[in-house]
Amino acid sequence: MRRDLAPALPAAAVTGDTPPSDWATLRRLLPYLRPYRTRALLALAFMVGAKLANIGVPVLLKHLVDRMTPASSGRPSVEVALLVVPVGLIVAYGALRVSTTLFNELRELIFARASEGVARTLSLQVFRHLHDLSLRFHLERQTGGMTRDIERGTRAIQSLFSYSLYTVIPTAIEITLVLALLGSRFDLGYVWITGGALAFYATFTVFITRWRTTYRKQMNELDSKAHSRAVDSLLNYETVKYFNNEDFEAKRYDENLERLRRAALKSQSTLSLLNTGQQLVIAASLVAMLWRATSGVATGHLSLGDLVMVNALMIQLYIPLNFLGVIYRELKQSLTDLTRMFTLLEREREVADTPGAQPLAVAEGTVRFEDVRFGYHPQRPILHGLSFEIPAGRMVAVVGPSGAGKSTLARLLYRFYDVDGGRITIDGQDIRAVTQSSLRRSIAIVPQDTVLFNDSVAYNIGYGRVGATQDEIEAAARAARIHDFIAAAPEGYATAVGERGLKLSGGEKQRVAIARALLKDPPILVFDEATSALDSANERAIQAELARAAQGKTVLVVAHRLSTIVDAHEILVMEAGRIAERGSHAQLLALGGIYARMWSLQQSRSDDDAA
Repeated sequence: MRRDLAPALPAAAVTGDTPPSDWATLRRLLPYLRPYRTRALLALAFMVGAKLANIGVPVLLKHLVDRMTPASSGRPSVEVALLVVPVGLIVAYGALRVSTTLFNELRELIFARASEGVARTLSLQVFRHLHDLSLRFHLERQTGGMTRDIERGTRAIQSLFSYSLYTVIPTAIEITLVLALLGSRFDLGYVWITGGALAFYATFTVFITRWRTTYRKQMNELDSKAHSRAVDSLLNYETVKYFNNEDFEAKRYDENLERLRRAALKSQSTLSLLNTGQQLVIAASLVAMLWRATSGVATGHLSLGDLVMVNALMIQLYIPLNFLGVIYRELKQSLTDLTRMFTLLEREREVADTPGAQPLAVAEGTVRFEDVRFGYHPQRPILHGLSFEIPAGRMVAVVGPSGAGKSTLARLLYRFYDVDGGRITIDGQDIRAVTQSSLRRSIAIVPQDTVLFNDSVAYNIGYGRVGATQDEIEAAARAARIHDFIAAAPEGYATAVGERGLKLSGGEKQRVAIARALLKDPPILVFDEATSALDSANERAIQAELARAAQGKTVLVVAHRLSTIVDAHEILVMEAGRIAERGSHAQLLALGGIYARMWSLQQSRSDDDAA
């Protein structure tokens, strides 16, 4: 029995309001196939050749049977029998069989480069586009669902070509050739029986498949939900362990699997109905054709070879039709998966280069925030008319309570988001008017939460400047005070850090991030709680290295520990998205306001820790 093997459809990764039609999806795919049109035409020619050879087999079989049918009831001698054996027909029969296989293999060989090339081009385009989308999109997306969208979309391209070029089109050609042969060789009754059976078969298959699509969609959504649940749980392995919730996670996963099981049973029962109905149609049409052909032989209008040919043609024709339901379902599923992949491509970039954007030209590196207003959601503004300047070669620090908007400044400067009002300039150039790539080449950020690639330590440090030598990577590691730790590891700089860097401690990950930023060596540096995970001794040592690396650079420091920014040229104290106080460390202490209270509180905590 055939199994329902259609890939699962993700629950709701990225969907539009009105899904495009299948024809619209196909039209969008055609431009990717255009560079391979010569190969497509050649593959089509081989396909026609394969079908002509395939149809020729029953015809040769008819002539072979007719030649071997004795004219009288007497048995010929062995010598006479050997003389009348149609050796040419037998050789031709074998040649046609070989030709069918040869043409099919040549078709696949010729077109494989086209299908693989289209899949590669489209996958790469989606991959690049996803990197061009805003941080907001990546914070809202579900990683498991989106990666499955890309995986299924890539597979859908190959499935579409495979089923259309290797099954649907060849079957249509074969049906046309069979009907033409039946109409020319016999009477139109054979054509009407065959054509009517095919029409009823196709209508029944499409109708039942559409009806059971509801169950398939439900099954697919539950499958994606179970998959997302499993991925989310495994990504948060440590949290599950911290709270001893393995049984709770297993129970939640099992609940999804149980719903998936019930939906799969419904889908399987409708598949069984489809398969049974298809076989009934095939059996009825075969009986009708054989009855008519047998009657023709009995009345002398047809030869025994004609009966054999009709039977062989019908069997040969219904073998691919037997999988029409699977093919139709797979084509619909592939088009759906491809549509979702195209939907990802259609997702507009929230932050995009303006037409004619020029590369950023950094002469000094002066950064200005001019009346900047911003909110992640329109109903909840974060920054309210913020204005300040980071002079070239100077360090400006930003402090304040959580939720004041400190880290938002770094995201806006790096243009993860565009400001809602006002502007941010570098050497007088509005960062919205320059290319994003040139802007980001000029800035290095050490984030508060460091996420590393599942690769070696050397790879993660070298990611700051692709192509850096091992000596340069080690120099950056020394500056970040992590070289000794790496060198002491059995595999040294080849040590794997694990997924998201989970094999390293928080302080080790932060030092890798600092080394990565120092290796990049841009004119503008942003430290967003860059030493929050370090102990006091390492923090002081790295602060000295950072001070040396920051000489002559424009530096924005978002800090929680006030002791790390006492030497800043200016300190901004933010509160509720506004600058409440500003000045040097000494000036703010003398002011006796928010900063002075924060300093006093942190100093008392330091004294308690020391005690």
